[in-house]
Amino acid sequence: MEMGIPMAGNCSRMTNPPVIYDTAIAGGGLAGLSLAIQLSRKGYRVLLFEKEIYPFHKVCGEYISMESRDFLTRLGLPLNAWDLPVISQITISAANGKSINEKLLPGGFGISRYKLDAALATLAKQAGANVLENTKVNEIEFQNEFFNISSSAGLFRARTVCGSYGKRSNLDIKWKRAFIYSSRKKNYVAVKYHVRTRLPEHEIALHNFSGGYCGISKIEEDRYCLCYLTLAANLKKGGQSIREMEERILKKNPRLRELFDKVSILFDQPLSISQISFAKKTQVENHILFVGDAAGMITPLCGNGMSMALHGSKIAASCLEMFFRNLYPREEMEGAYQREWNRVFAKRLRTGRFLQHFFGNPILSNLLISVLKPFPAVIRKFIRKTHGEPF
Repeated sequence: MEMGIPMAGNCSRMTNPPVIYDTAIAGGGLAGLSLAIQLSRKGYRVLLFEKEIYPFHKVCGEYISMESRDFLTRLGLPLNAWDLPVISQITISAANGKSINEKLLPGGFGISRYKLDAALATLAKQAGANVLENTKVNEIEFQNEFFNISSSAGLFRARTVCGSYGKRSNLDIKWKRAFIYSSRKKNYVAVKYHVRTRLPEHEIALHNFSGGYCGISKIEEDRYCLCYLTLAANLKKGGQSIREMEERILKKNPRLRELFDKVSILFDQPLSISQISFAKKTQVENHILFVGDAAGMITPLCGNGMSMALHGSKIAASCLEMFFRNLYPREEMEGAYQREWNRVFAKRLRTGRFLQHFFGNPILSNLLISVLKPFPAVIRKFIRKTHGEPF
């Protein structure tokens, strides 16, 4: 029995398109681009849709765990030549300003999404992927073992489709994905700046405040990424003004007051996104494989979202290749992908959701810092549980 996604427009009337792609990828972030590179290099026909034009900024902490470094090098990124900052220490402050500092294992490095995504997009094009920038996907329908895709650039057909469009999309609403409804209780907003400041280059800092937490770490070219997550209710308390919210709420943590007062902000306006959810997601629906944040989002305090997106693309590429080689029928391929994704990432997500309860709560964050300070081994254990091995 075919599973169709309700369509509008002419997508279902498309006949004999000139090209049938092996896979179409909706979203050109880390997961989508790295998936496109892997499949294109193996000779598969790949179509990737991205609504923006590279390069562009994205809301992201811009810290990548070392577990991903070899993978990115194999994709063709000259990480050594870029001389990116290596981050090996973490400082965490409670809402009252008290803090702990510990080694960050396995550590990581900083790079902006502006630089990283554009470089991956170039590699995807060089590998032979058809990358359609400034293109929005409107509808996707599965019919007779093929997907029909309606976009602002026209109609396309593919054997498989992967959704790698990030945390939340209009497509999620159209498809009535369950996390949309379970996430309404807690709505988060994220805000990002690039700044110049004088802080240790090898350190990432996480500072708690009521209803959220703020991270800062170095990226390329003498810049730092300052990014924070907060309950949407805080924005309302600030009169829907980000700057007013920062004054009234974030700066109650003396560490954050000192930080904001000393940085030079390089953006004309803060970059922000809303309606962020950490609710559980499914990795396959209506025969679409979800990758990256579309498959499941780890809490930002863990610093593992970028690595999960990259690793998830490798899992998806392996499963899709088994399908293309007729080694798995479609349903078995989908099941294999979902099982492997959860085997690799489910524990990290659970640990992240557990830790999230302590962050952004002044009483609990103050207690957590006081309790953990004499026990650095416990801190290292939590960090280890939110990270993986090289892949």
